[in-house]
Amino acid sequence: MKFPIIIAFLLWGSIAVAQYQLNGKITAKNDGTELEQVSVYFPQLEKGTTTDENGEFSFNDVPAGSYKFIASYIGFKTYSATIDFPGHPDMLQIALSPSAIEMEEVIVSTPFHKLQRENVMKVEQAGMAELRNRGSMNLSDGITNIPGVESVSTGIGIGKPVIRGLSANRVLVYTQGIRLENQQFGDEHGLGIDDAGIESIEVIKGPASLLYGSDALGGVLYLNPEKFADTGDSDTDASTTYHGNTQGYSANVGTKASGDSWKYLVRAALNSHNDYETGDGLYVTNSRYRTYDLKTGIGFQQKGFISSLRYNYNLAELGIPSGIGADQGDRSPLLPNQEIGQHILSSVSEAFFKNSSLKMTLGYIFNDRKEFEDHEHEEEELLPGMEEEEEGAALHMKLSTFNYNLQYQLPRTSSLETIIGVQGMSQTNRNFGEEILIPDATTNDIGVLATSHWHLRNNDLQFGLRYDHRSLKSERSGEPGQEEFIEAVNRQFNSFNAALGWRTDLSESMIGRVNLASGFRAPNLAELTSNGTHEGTNRYEIGDADLANEKNIQVDLALEYKNEHFEWYANGFYNQVSDYIFLRPTGELRDGDAVFNYEQQDASLYGGEVGLHIHPHPLDWLHLESSFEAVIGELDNGTPLPLIPANSFTNTLRVEFDKGPMRSRESYAFITLNSVLQQDRVSSFETETPAYSLLSLGAGSTFNLGQNVLQLRLSATNILDKTYIAHLSRLKPDGWANMGRNISLGATLTL
Repeated sequence: MKFPIIIAFLLWGSIAVAQYQLNGKITAKNDGTELEQVSVYFPQLEKGTTTDENGEFSFNDVPAGSYKFIASYIGFKTYSATIDFPGHPDMLQIALSPSAIEMEEVIVSTPFHKLQRENVMKVEQAGMAELRNRGSMNLSDGITNIPGVESVSTGIGIGKPVIRGLSANRVLVYTQGIRLENQQFGDEHGLGIDDAGIESIEVIKGPASLLYGSDALGGVLYLNPEKFADTGDSDTDASTTYHGNTQGYSANVGTKASGDSWKYLVRAALNSHNDYETGDGLYVTNSRYRTYDLKTGIGFQQKGFISSLRYNYNLAELGIPSGIGADQGDRSPLLPNQEIGQHILSSVSEAFFKNSSLKMTLGYIFNDRKEFEDHEHEEEELLPGMEEEEEGAALHMKLSTFNYNLQYQLPRTSSLETIIGVQGMSQTNRNFGEEILIPDATTNDIGVLATSHWHLRNNDLQFGLRYDHRSLKSERSGEPGQEEFIEAVNRQFNSFNAALGWRTDLSESMIGRVNLASGFRAPNLAELTSNGTHEGTNRYEIGDADLANEKNIQVDLALEYKNEHFEWYANGFYNQVSDYIFLRPTGELRDGDAVFNYEQQDASLYGGEVGLHIHPHPLDWLHLESSFEAVIGELDNGTPLPLIPANSFTNTLRVEFDKGPMRSRESYAFITLNSVLQQDRVSSFETETPAYSLLSLGAGSTFNLGQNVLQLRLSATNILDKTYIAHLSRLKPDGWANMGRNISLGATLTL
């Protein structure tokens, strides 16, 4: 079935479709100044350019249809409009309104390509460059700067996202337009994506099963890959950062170019870190890690058809922290450690008709996970001519996943847009090591959906319905009567889900949103079949083959006020989860490890985020930002859920200048105080976490070097060298503190 669909798309790409041209001019609304280097973009068509010295731009070969058009420029409010071809004016005249707030971007994780202020669902977005400027060491560290998002960490090299208290298989990660599958059920299984080649991050905080199916019960972390260059342009850049705490470095180099029809990009990255130092001057042994990353892509566009093919290879060598020491040692991971190789291949193609479109996304992920343990063997005398055999991987799993997503956007009207689609996944897991954490298994998903966006004068409604079916079949592991015998499982899971959202303009500057959505999550293979020691967590876990779907209903309320110099927001949520799956200790020990059973019980989570941003006139270069986030999670008997983030305040003073010192083009500086409150609502196998505060600061400037651009950045996190342990650190039971002071120096050269 796959090949006829692919052939049909290639045929559509050769159909002769009427082509149109768009010319335009952009000026400043306050004084009529012609604006140069304004970014203008058709998100659906992936066509972009910039204005010339006269503020003018031009697009050729635009197919018939209606498309979202975006114009964005620093210091001005982002312009958004839908343009019809044919039917647009001969010359599009755009006057941008001055604004000191940051530029808005198009939200990609929701289906209708709206700006954030136009979107019915509240979606947080952050640029990867901004997160690097704040001193983030990697992607898992960077996402913690987004309100409502935290990370369960195992040292500095392993982290996984937590959205409003939910993590692991309850949070779905999308990269290159496809769902990431990399054995994410494990607490010590990291995100597995390098931040190089990631342009921005979007976070849906709440059930998104309507759009993404199972595992989106708690939310979605959507990683937008680096865009191709604008038509006729080419870019090459190199970047490096040094981190003093770990004597670590990261470096990447990339190049991209686009012609009228073909475009390409390639980026390679390397990261290497030694053991990190805590605030009290000790080193966490074997917290070191290395990663190698390659991302490349090729795109084609012609006659109402666009297509892109992207590939990502990532190799991670991750030490598993094993103690406290007085020195860092060398960079090579000690035992125990993980070696994870991952291949991601994705294809996104879209055919545009007169007033509709058909989009097909295909993806293949191969995840090769090896875990090496520190076995203690009695020394055996080697006979003459014999060589000592190298210890193989104790745990070795290969996970292959094929994803598909076919969506048809029905012919639009002036107020109604509708998308229908089918999504699915076929997955196999195979074991090749001595130990069996989860058995060999095959999983197949299929889901059908329909969603609509209805635009009224000052209101927008979005609603949809979806049905999913999952089949999971695992093989028997071991022999009956053995302690770690795992019986074969053959289960079917089904679910209907719906979403309803309303967005309204309460005034010219204030937006209100109400969203009600349901979600579900089929139990994963570990929860159904585990029967053995999980070395990464020092637990003996016992699954339950009769577990049912997790189901939830969440209501979100959001208010947002924004004018040229002041903005604030308030987001609240209540999430009711039926048949929540969790681990409960039995009080028994097996081989020295505590025994935990997987069980189910209803649970609820509630809380939210509030924040404000002040950039007073006439001091538009000055920004004062403050936010507070809170979440409470508990079973229906009142017992707190595990791994719930502590409530926290974040306050930032930031300055930005278009022209900085030493004739720099742009400059910034910031100081941030993150105050984390005491977490005393803990589960039965957690301990309370004291309050702590961390001070960070940074600065940077961008310089013109002839035709080239150089950016320099300096940041310092935990500048007071505070000794603390985060509540979501998996090293907390051992009493090993988080990282102390880290000073980072980075540079990016764009040719």
